[in-house]
Amino acid sequence: MTPQQPGTGPSRWSDLRRPPLNAAALRRALVVPGALWTSLDVVDVTGSTNSDLGARARSGAPEGAVLVAEEQSAGRGRLDRRWSAPARSGLFFSVLLRPGDAVPVARWGWLPLLVGVATASALARTAGVDTALKWPNDILVTVDGEERKAGGILAERCEGALIVGIGLNVTLGAGELPVPTAGSLELAGAAETDRDPLLRAVLRSIADWYGRWREVGADPGASRLHEAYTAGCATLGRTVRAELPGGESLEGEAVAIDDTGRLVVATGDGLRPVGAGDVVHVRPSGGNGVRRTPSAE
Repeated sequence: MTPQQPGTGPSRWSDLRRPPLNAAALRRALVVPGALWTSLDVVDVTGSTNSDLGARARSGAPEGAVLVAEEQSAGRGRLDRRWSAPARSGLFFSVLLRPGDAVPVARWGWLPLLVGVATASALARTAGVDTALKWPNDILVTVDGEERKAGGILAERCEGALIVGIGLNVTLGAGELPVPTAGSLELAGAAETDRDPLLRAVLRSIADWYGRWREVGADPGASRLHEAYTAGCATLGRTVRAELPGGESLEGEAVAIDDTGRLVVATGDGLRPVGAGDVVHVRPSGGNGVRRTPSAE
């Protein structure tokens, strides 16, 4: 997690199209009295912001810590998939949340979905791109009429806390994409690709959704989280294949998100809730591209 020292590597200003983040300015804007965010650090390069922030959580770091990396050398996605991206080409950060006794543990499963809604709606407003969510939390955009993954969210429990990591491709060009199905805000025609306002918007949106969700005892209905996630979920209405833990797989139509945040799949044997696993969109939904996630704010 130690930043590179001057003279030990390429200058952070070597690519003027991808300027470094200003940590001091971000702290002045976001780490203020009464706000959720209690600290914000930016490092040049690290293996994984989730791993580093998890270590801080085990040492007693308070809720609201934010760790941002200009580059991740060993970023992790769901199912422990590894990925990396050029320095300063995206937003790679993790946040520390401690829901506490006010939130039933049974409702913690809504937190990654909450972060997905908050992120997608902030990007739609700030970058001016249509966004959607692939269950459980891929961020989708439209590139050349096709649905592409531009970001992902990984939530991990740690010592009574939840570490939520967000990775978002911002200025990746076509020749830099890790796989053909990937995308970026720039390739989706975003009106804003400056990472500073994008990061501010996402963190403020997370804080707003999280605050309202906790105020109503984490009720997904009363907080309108269930409504917002359902409205912006591109998985619903599609034929999907779910690869489940233990090697089982099932295929059917994704018909609903239940009260605990699980995906409900209608199969030939009836309705099956899916709480974990890898979900593949087998049949496109009606129309091209993705649906905009409403802000519901």
